[in-house]
Amino acid sequence: MNRKISLIHSSNLPSVDYAYASLVPAEMDLIFLAGACPLNQDTQVPYPGDYARQASMCVENLKEALKASGASLKDVVYTRVLVASQNRDDLATAWRIIRTEFGEHDVPSTLSGVTVLGYSDQLVEIEAVAAVVPSSER
Repeated sequence: MNRKISLIHSSNLPSVDYAYASLVPAEMDLIFLAGACPLNQDTQVPYPGDYARQASMCVENLKEALKASGASLKDVVYTRVLVASQNRDDLATAWRIIRTEFGEHDVPSTLSGVTVLGYSDQLVEIEAVAAVVPSSER
């Protein structure tokens, strides 16, 4: 039984730095993660105005949520990156940090500029879905 997530690329579509789709075998468990925010232990958003540092903190918090779920970045099958800005350079800054963290695992993703996020001074948030072998078989 194949239990490997497949990242789908197409030579008929433009070459981009992410897969166009992911295929998850039916027997895998899906994990839907809340948006990873750049919150510290005091539930504060540090680094106001710094898209890169907040993006990095979001990835670290995403890794912790994945770990608590028995998963890692390699198990992520989709992300949505939200950036509170109308400036494409700000979106690109956040994307570069996040994309670098995923390395070879070029998971399908949506990058969106939004007007505001939930916490004061918050600039970046990462939503994710992951897939893992069922816990009864690990």
